[in-house]
Amino acid sequence: MPRYTFKVRPGWEETPVSIADLGGTEIDLRFACPEEGSLQVVVAPVLRFADVGYNADVRITDLNKPENIISGFAPELFGRPLDDEDVLEQRVLEKEGVPYYEWQVKPHNLVSATAVGNRVFILNITPRSSRTFAKTGESLRRMQESFYVPADYKKLT
Repeated sequence: MPRYTFKVRPGWEETPVSIADLGGTEIDLRFACPEEGSLQVVVAPVLRFADVGYNADVRITDLNKPENIISGFAPELFGRPLDDEDVLEQRVLEKEGVPYYEWQVKPHNLVSATAVGNRVFILNITPRSSRTFAKTGESLRRMQESFYVPADYKKLT
């Protein structure tokens, strides 16, 4: 499985993850900062979206449109389904040839997603409050933008 990376600001600490988490068993990692908010990484099988076989090397653009990906994971990420007006920003970008989808979802969640190999990787940052987002939104966005999954992960193992 590819090893994902991202940057966190000082004060963010890793927190325990349990298979009993309400967010589902696909939560791979959590970080939190009492003053700024929380972060989780979800790693889900591509087979949740497409019948591509176990050794597939799929990209997120092969699976679905950005609005369908975020809607499909909304209950796990936000605890509820999304309404059409909940997505404030959406963009598609590439990092070293790998496509990513990024969103800002009401009120201020920052989400980045990609697919490499046979997994979908999703980073979700939840600011503590609207006031926190107004104060630290740019640095939280840099954390979102730092999320990276290498395409050539098989060479790294």
